[in-house]
Amino acid sequence: MSEKLVIVCTHGPDDPELATIPFVMATAAQASDVEVVMLMQARAVLLARQGIANHIHAENFPPLAELLDVFVEMGGKMLLCGPCFKSRQLSDDILVEGAEMANAGAQIAEIMSATNVLTY
Repeated sequence: MSEKLVIVCTHGPDDPELATIPFVMATAAQASDVEVVMLMQARAVLLARQGIANHIHAENFPPLAELLDVFVEMGGKMLLCGPCFKSRQLSDDILVEGAEMANAGAQIAEIMSATNVLTY
């Protein structure tokens, strides 16, 4: 893979459509042999909790749980904003596969190495 897409996500379970669209875009990019890294910020960090995706389904889109599974199976990774995660009193032992904490420096490094960046 020579191209890399970083998707910055800021919407969580309370907005199923805007929580789902980044994963639609991510899996489409992966199907085109593009490396994808998702930066989960603000309420989007909630999407990295085990089981949450099972309850999110925006009309006319595939269920988020299916998209998340495909994203991880295709090598995608989610980097979570530490302060955003901690401010919600979450524990990192409940993260889905492919999700990890990343400080601002690590997130900036991903953005700077990307071919393109999308924000939702």
